[in-house]
Amino acid sequence: MAFGTPGSRSQARGPSPGFRFTLYAILSFVVMFLDQRHGWLEQARFVLQAAAYPIQLAVGSPTSAWNWFQESLETRDALRAENERLKAQDRLLAIRSMRYEALARENGELRGLKEALPPVADRWLAAEIMNIEINSLRQRVLINRGTRNGVFKGQALLDDKGVIGQTTHVGPWSAEAILITDPEHAIPVEIERTGLRTIAVGAGDAESLALPYLPGNADVKSGDLLLTSGLGGVFPAGYPVGRVTEVHRDSVQPLAQVRATPFASIDTDSEVVLVWFRQDHPAAPASTTPGDLKVGNPKLQPQAAPPPRPKAPILPRLDHQQLQRALVHRIQRHPPAQ
Repeated sequence: MAFGTPGSRSQARGPSPGFRFTLYAILSFVVMFLDQRHGWLEQARFVLQAAAYPIQLAVGSPTSAWNWFQESLETRDALRAENERLKAQDRLLAIRSMRYEALARENGELRGLKEALPPVADRWLAAEIMNIEINSLRQRVLINRGTRNGVFKGQALLDDKGVIGQTTHVGPWSAEAILITDPEHAIPVEIERTGLRTIAVGAGDAESLALPYLPGNADVKSGDLLLTSGLGGVFPAGYPVGRVTEVHRDSVQPLAQVRATPFASIDTDSEVVLVWFRQDHPAAPASTTPGDLKVGNPKLQPQAAPPPRPKAPILPRLDHQQLQRALVHRIQRHPPAQ
């Protein structure tokens, strides 16, 4: 049997086109009839769609994956940028909050300092403590105010509780102040209960003052309040200095040993107040500088001193022998009558 001959090709050709057309037509009518009556075509479409979904998914996955990857990168970058922006904003808000708290605390401190000022104060200026030196030999602070702000040597430093000290060296933009607890500082005070005046000197630590000039019988006891006496020309009268904490008397010692604690927070203050006082106020510091009075009752002004009286002639002093010889000489010159 030979392959590839024309007869063999005609035998393997299959059904004729007319037969196939008729068969397909009949099949189409049957499918249409079944779909019209029972909806088979919809069910077949559902099954075919379910079967084709994995294929569609596999075909569209690379594109979807790429789009998802790009979207993820964009979203991550956007989230990172938003996170950085929120962090920066949070830091800014934290700094502002800290600044606002500091300003509120500073405002409260300044308000307390202003309310604590005595009526004799003419004006005041807040100063920040830049450096502090506290040891047994020196009790000094450095403030950020100087002659550019009107600060002068010997100006009083106060806080909201009491006296702190006075300026000693003043520069253009800063000034050094000695604290009342410095061993070299002395402040005139008076005991509120009795009015007894004395001097309080620094004891070399930030929590102690000494009153070394009170006699043993002085009327002073623990708990007495110490006020400025107004003498010395620096501090006004009646401003609180400290409170007596220890009183020791010894029959052998003529002076009492008295200790006091200052009211001012010397070792914790961050700001102080420089005060200018009204000189016409009764509680103004009394200056000890000698000189003529410039204000007040003219009748109380110092008057010119009267001229000195002429001094009586001073006779020479003669001893006994000289007096006897002078008497004998006079008798010889003028003998008595017989």
